[in-house]
Amino acid sequence: MNNALSRLDRIENLFPEVLRRWSRPMQMLDDSELPGDIRVDITESDKEYLITAEIPGAKKEDVRVTIDGSYVSISAEVKKEQEKKHGRSLVRETYRGSVSRGFSLASEVDDKNAVAKLEDGVLRLTLPKREGGAHHVLKIQ
Repeated sequence: MNNALSRLDRIENLFPEVLRRWSRPMQMLDDSELPGDIRVDITESDKEYLITAEIPGAKKEDVRVTIDGSYVSISAEVKKEQEKKHGRSLVRETYRGSVSRGFSLASEVDDKNAVAKLEDGVLRLTLPKREGGAHHVLKIQ
């Protein structure tokens, strides 16, 4: 009986994998070469947030950072071109797409004094905390 259940379990797990492979568009670029999610590191001090976001293949004119209170949104259009020569033949592969990431911080950001720099596919944000935006504890009456 266990052997039959084991085979049934393998068959059930097979179908999602087959459907996942079938639903993916055929790509010439290797998945490891395609842009993925924006990876973010966030550190906090008493006065500001320092954010490092990896956006490989993005140019500064294609990156957009939006700040709404304590919510930060990063989006970018990325382009990757690759050329391969095989003897007398040439293969050129191009990928274009967009990536985005949004997150909430514990304190509101002073967006007028925020700074963003992009260098070598790494976005560095310095986001000062808004004065008077500290959390208040309400007294229960």
